[in-house]
Amino acid sequence: MPYYVGVDLGATNLRAAVANEEGDILHTTRRKTPTGPSGIAVTEAVLDAVRAACDAAGIDPTVVRAAGIGSIGPLDLADGSVTGPANLPDAIGRIPLVGPLRELIASEHVHLHNDTISGVIGERYYSDRNPDDMAYLTISSGIGAGVAVDGHVLSGWDGNAGEVGHLVVDPDGRRTCGCGRDGHWEAYCSGNNIPRYARQLADERDPDTALPLNDDAFSAKDVFEHADTDDFANHVVGRLADWNTIGITNLAQAYAPLVVYVGGAVALNNPELVLDPVRERLDDTVFNNVPDLRLTTLGDDVVLKGAVASALTRGTGDSTVNPTG
Repeated sequence: MPYYVGVDLGATNLRAAVANEEGDILHTTRRKTPTGPSGIAVTEAVLDAVRAACDAAGIDPTVVRAAGIGSIGPLDLADGSVTGPANLPDAIGRIPLVGPLRELIASEHVHLHNDTISGVIGERYYSDRNPDDMAYLTISSGIGAGVAVDGHVLSGWDGNAGEVGHLVVDPDGRRTCGCGRDGHWEAYCSGNNIPRYARQLADERDPDTALPLNDDAFSAKDVFEHADTDDFANHVVGRLADWNTIGITNLAQAYAPLVVYVGGAVALNNPELVLDPVRERLDDTVFNNVPDLRLTTLGDDVVLKGAVASALTRGTGDSTVNPTG
């Protein structure tokens, strides 16, 4: 039986899975992503996770036919590595991935993708609705997208296409993004920035609210949990819907996806408050075809399954492609 490996390398967690030729995941290993002392430590953790998944499946890594990796960025596709990941310490530097994994599995068939691009590959392969024109959008600690157009997954020359979180949604630039630029979508609607944005709105309104705005532990979760009972929390959720509508409208106009799957912790934990208001507005904001906006059915596994699907389909997510031999 042929076997395939998928790796989901995040800033916090690392997972590796072994699957069969039908894409059924047989075993998964999970561990924390190392924060040092160097990028090589992260590489070694990836290899150890793959070895552990293979061991649990009762196979030697050298019998794996192909592997896919969905990773934090930025990527250097030519080098097969991550370079200077923003959410890990500066000492991490470069994380070699493709070359070491090729050596471990004794196969040239290793495909590296940005995590959101891995997400759209997973949706193309596993979802019940997977047209040639589709997108996967994550709204989590950051915002990003993977896009397929005319059956081709868009990676970009350096593997970093789909950074839609850095689309300018507010030309007045009232918030500065973590990247240092003003008015970016991510600066308003990502999980890390929602509490900061709520505090900014509170400074403008001086509201009577139950939100623990001055608590260091104040989080996006607090905003959504209070939305049904607190007028100011409901106002914040409404403003998030405004920015999300602009961002998703831009995504729809740029790439004409028939369906947009949405994942990430913010959306997965609050689908009615995050997606429903946007669905109600897209008819008024999208000029051409209004996409079908859906919550991902792959949950937290969307990037991992995308990595597996990449291994199975030579990096495309196209289920009609024969698995790598």
